[in-house]
Amino acid sequence: MSLWKYAIALGPVLLVSVGTSDYSVDKCEAWADGDVQIGILSSCYCKVENLYDRQQPEMLCSGFCLSSFVHMLAVIHTIETINNSSFLPGVRLGYYICDTCSDASKAIQSTARMLSENGTGPGPCDLTLNPRVKAIIGPRYSEVALSVARLLSLYMVPQISSTASAETLSDRLRYPAFLRTVPSDIHQTRALAELMSYYGWDWVGVVHGDDDYGHSALHSFLTEAVNENICTAFEESVPHLLDNQNIATRIQEVANIIQTSNTNVVLLILKEELVKKLFTEILKRNISLTWIATDSWSMSQDIAKMEGINEIGNILGFSFITGPLPGFEEYLQKLTTPPGVTNKLIEMYQKLDHKEDITEVVDISIAYGDRLAVLTIAHALKKLLDCNQTTCPGEKDFPPWKLLKELKNINFTLDNQTFFFNTSGNFVNGYDLIHWAQNVASGQRDFVVVGHYNLDQKQVTLMKAIKWYNSGNMKPVSLCSEECLPGTAKQLSKTSCCHNCTKCLEGTYSNGTNVQRCLPCENGTWSLIGWTNCTAKTDVYWDWHGKHATVILTFVLVGFFLLFVNLIIYIVYCKRPVMKQAGGYIMLLIMLGLALSFSSLLLFMGKPNDHTCRARQAFYGFGFSLTVSCILVKALRTYVAFLPRHRQHNVKKFYKPPVIITIGTLIQVLICIFWLIFDSPSMEIVDFPNVMEISFHCKEGSGIGFAFMLCYIAVLALICFVLALRGRKVPHRFNETGHIILSMLIYLFVWVCFTPIYVAKIPERYSIQAAAILVSSYGVIFFHLVPKWYMALCKKKDEVSKEAYIAQACSTRTSVDSGISQSSILSVPSVTGMHTSPSQSTMNSDDAGVCSTVHTTQSMKQFRNYQSITRRRYHRRSI
Repeated sequence: MSLWKYAIALGPVLLVSVGTSDYSVDKCEAWADGDVQIGILSSCYCKVENLYDRQQPEMLCSGFCLSSFVHMLAVIHTIETINNSSFLPGVRLGYYICDTCSDASKAIQSTARMLSENGTGPGPCDLTLNPRVKAIIGPRYSEVALSVARLLSLYMVPQISSTASAETLSDRLRYPAFLRTVPSDIHQTRALAELMSYYGWDWVGVVHGDDDYGHSALHSFLTEAVNENICTAFEESVPHLLDNQNIATRIQEVANIIQTSNTNVVLLILKEELVKKLFTEILKRNISLTWIATDSWSMSQDIAKMEGINEIGNILGFSFITGPLPGFEEYLQKLTTPPGVTNKLIEMYQKLDHKEDITEVVDISIAYGDRLAVLTIAHALKKLLDCNQTTCPGEKDFPPWKLLKELKNINFTLDNQTFFFNTSGNFVNGYDLIHWAQNVASGQRDFVVVGHYNLDQKQVTLMKAIKWYNSGNMKPVSLCSEECLPGTAKQLSKTSCCHNCTKCLEGTYSNGTNVQRCLPCENGTWSLIGWTNCTAKTDVYWDWHGKHATVILTFVLVGFFLLFVNLIIYIVYCKRPVMKQAGGYIMLLIMLGLALSFSSLLLFMGKPNDHTCRARQAFYGFGFSLTVSCILVKALRTYVAFLPRHRQHNVKKFYKPPVIITIGTLIQVLICIFWLIFDSPSMEIVDFPNVMEISFHCKEGSGIGFAFMLCYIAVLALICFVLALRGRKVPHRFNETGHIILSMLIYLFVWVCFTPIYVAKIPERYSIQAAAILVSSYGVIFFHLVPKWYMALCKKKDEVSKEAYIAQACSTRTSVDSGISQSSILSVPSVTGMHTSPSQSTMNSDDAGVCSTVHTTQSMKQFRNYQSITRRRYHRRSI
């Protein structure tokens, strides 16, 4: 039964002997005669009383253990059942029972007495010893069984245990005569690790006995735990012997560690007496956890009936597979000693002050392994003695090693299961998973089989749902660290079960919990930090349906509409003085330049490519250079017209409007050509890892060509600004210097603001560039085109005639700077719309005289006559 240290095995040991003899019943506790004698090493007493101060070979035992007592009775009952059947015709099985008091030294002493019952003590080199006891069943605990197995292997006396499960006992070299009707502990430790892994408990505490078996079981569990990624929060031991002087202190120390630990699951590799002591202390401290039981106490009625056991928390554990024991319950209810049989242990039990029936105190199914132990011996004897239906003619006084040989080869079926010993001397019948269900009515716990562990498949199979004893019936959680949610991965610390959760980096993802690493994105997909999946990035550019495109297109269409309106007005009023004074065909060139500038903005829309990137900059550079060159002509005209007469002659030869416009535009064309050849703009793809967008935009090469283009336009605009500023004192009614100054000032301001944004590579620089183009273009429209609409549509005809112009010029003559001659106030547009040279367009002396007349005339009638004369005079000049 004891999975770990002290396999709570069926306490007894069977020594098969032949014939009858007078046994000294004072040496051991029970005896019954038979043809083949079986020895039983019982553990009805749980401790040696005088262990620390004994001076004689005899040992005093105390502490009657009912569960070990049931194991012993199961062996006796099975022997009597076989004797009362015809299974071994003519052969009666006897038994000889000695108690080990759960102590290895006492067990060796009892075993030596059994082997010496042939009348002579065993000699150290006498390997042919033929004792009356032919086999031994027991002892219950692995620690004790290990000591006995050493002695019995010397004489090859078969030893069968139903509970001693230490892995060490599978060693065929050291323990060749040891057999057991349960699996090795290596399977149970694997089952325990599988159970913890199944429920996700990776942070558990372990308390074990301090004997060889306890350390071996701990080591086996830790090996299996590593394979299942389970870590231990603590590993504590308690004394195995119940009469150890430090046991109480040690129990309190372990309880302190359990109480302060952050684990919620504790594995107890202890025999039931130690578990009961520990639980008593735990209940005092109101500690409620999940406890994992080994086979040594997983079905302990004594613990299940403890006061307050329902407050201890959840209890799960593995037990050896159980089965029926026909007639055993009735046997226990009318327990008696047959005639000719001596059994001091039954007498001791009957003297105990107990009111409950033994079947209510102990779960008798735990003794199923003892029944199997007796039946394996019976099957081996049947073959060894050549039994048939009526008799067993074989020699009954055989050496024990012959029985051992037959035992290793037995194979029989019972309760729909096949039993045999594997090459390590173990049964391989698996484990039951036991849940300690609360019995509210009694305040105790009931044992419920909720699953199995299959040794071949190496997995736990659940048959029933478990009711957890916590709020909401939620599965207990016992983790060193919180689980890592999708989008994160474990970053392990020094302890493999403890970790930090780190978010997956860009380009990686995780879609499960507690993943060891994030997976890379595939097939061109991408993810951001902490994502649980990967998706394709979005292509970002000025889509025709996007908000940027909507705004820009709106302003572009409005701009084209204004140009169209201006074209209509120009066509209608092209022969009127107001249009001639505005520049005539120069107006058409300005409109063409602005149309190219607006067209460049259309190339900002849609997914760019190398061609659109080149075209949009060239369109703007060429278009706005044409516009500014035309404005330069107008600024120069005003500046030259109002120069003093002696300076006009030197300057007027540079006033060639077609040449100025052509050269001004051609220089920009050459700049753009060199730019496109040597440092051409191209499409650039910007793919930042921290965004789910791929930006497509234009890169203006190294930026040198782009800078030259803008700087050249800025130089032209600056020249216009200076010339207009110098000619700002001309008459206001026909003066455009203010318009030129404002439009050029707007252009320079906008592009000066744009330059640092462009140099800084701010993502919004393309939006700023488009806005700069719009503002620059609208500045020209509103300051050069719209005022002409007003003059053409809203002013009276006589207010825009040449005569009115001259009158206005004359009326403001005196306000002109004294450095400007009266004869060079303003040039007069010719009939063709193109300005004449300063010498031709400057008012002559007659005009100056007329101005004087106008100022001194008191009658409007006289002034009208003057207007008529003036018209005829200018008409003749033009002819």
